[in-house]
Amino acid sequence: MALTDQHLAELHQRARELGVPKYRMLTRDELIEAIDSAGDAGGGREEAVDAGIERPRREPERQARGRDADKSEQGGPEEDEAERAEPDTEEVSGVLDRMPQGYGFLRLGGLREAAGDVYVSASQIRRCELRPGDEVSGPARPPRRGERHRALVRIEAVNGQSPEEERRHFEDLTPAPPSRRMFPPDAELDPLVRAVDLLGPLAFGQRVLVLAQPRSGRTTLLRALGSAIAETDAHLCVLVADERPEEVPQWEQALPQAEIFAATADEEPREQVREAELAMGHAKRLAEAGGDVVVLIDSLSRLALGYRDPARVKRIFGVGRQLGEEGSGSLTVIATVLDSDDRGAEVREAVETTENLLLRLDAGLAAKGIFPSLVARDSRASGEDQLRDPEELEKARVLRTELAEMEPEEAAQALADQIAATSSNAELLSRL
Repeated sequence: MALTDQHLAELHQRARELGVPKYRMLTRDELIEAIDSAGDAGGGREEAVDAGIERPRREPERQARGRDADKSEQGGPEEDEAERAEPDTEEVSGVLDRMPQGYGFLRLGGLREAAGDVYVSASQIRRCELRPGDEVSGPARPPRRGERHRALVRIEAVNGQSPEEERRHFEDLTPAPPSRRMFPPDAELDPLVRAVDLLGPLAFGQRVLVLAQPRSGRTTLLRALGSAIAETDAHLCVLVADERPEEVPQWEQALPQAEIFAATADEEPREQVREAELAMGHAKRLAEAGGDVVVLIDSLSRLALGYRDPARVKRIFGVGRQLGEEGSGSLTVIATVLDSDDRGAEVREAVETTENLLLRLDAGLAAKGIFPSLVARDSRASGEDQLRDPEELEKARVLRTELAEMEPEEAAQALADQIAATSSNAELLSRL
């Protein structure tokens, strides 16, 4: 059949087989001319059939695996019928991990490389202006001959939005002081969360630094905070850095509503850093799209081992902020630092004073069964006047002054007793 007699879908199919670039952007006449030229140049059917086979001499292995996806210009809004009818497709959604060569993979089960990852072509990434950490959804087809991974047929959503929508860039948005509290004063919360909120209070867009001695209850505190935050509308992520692998399922069990990103101790330091930065990229993408995102990090000290430079974790902690533009969200970072050795001291020096809320946990208090094991006089908050009304602010200051005048054990016990005797922080402060 002559090209002039073929349907547009058939022309698209032929153009894809011949590797005609950007064929969807061509008019019908331009498309026919491009197909004729590609055929005359010897591209032919043989070249198209061979395109899915790995060619290590001509391009990197992983790029070759997705060559079909690249040539087919998958993911555009004008998908032809042949592509829509791709058999055995499955809807997938994952976090984009972009390779230096321009293509990428959707990580579907955490951020580690896995056999079930889905290839995303460089052309799809360019066309939709995808960035590391984007949550991408769409149908994926099975691997063809010579391919190891499934390939994304088209992109249907990016961070829950149409890929055609204009997207903001986190770094271009205006940081603003935290102004929205996570929990109202009369909320009935876990005692650990209430203690932090009394010393804080907690707000979206904060950078919360938890200085914790070993065995001071930092994991218990983070999980309590996570459980309370999961009851809000925030998107909760947990980044576990350089911890024992068996701790990951424990986190998953404790916080089933959260995304758990684990860079565990059995991984190479550079992989831990890659996964941590990808997790934070994912959090930024969600925040710039308008979501309130909270990331719990345990711990910055362990993450610094992967960087080999404690000062570099500052850019991980420092992304926490409220975004000032209308329709933008916030990114809250609640991170621990192990307050026990020189490494912890270096990390603390790198990030301290950049926080909105500083908390200190004491192992001696935890050993005596006093929870929360917070040292009230070593804790501090900034911007509190933007979060509390004048009466509540005054009473919170009175409480902290009283606790600061006590010895740490006496203060921690007094705070625990007051929390136990009341149903909310509003009730506690009203009694002062």
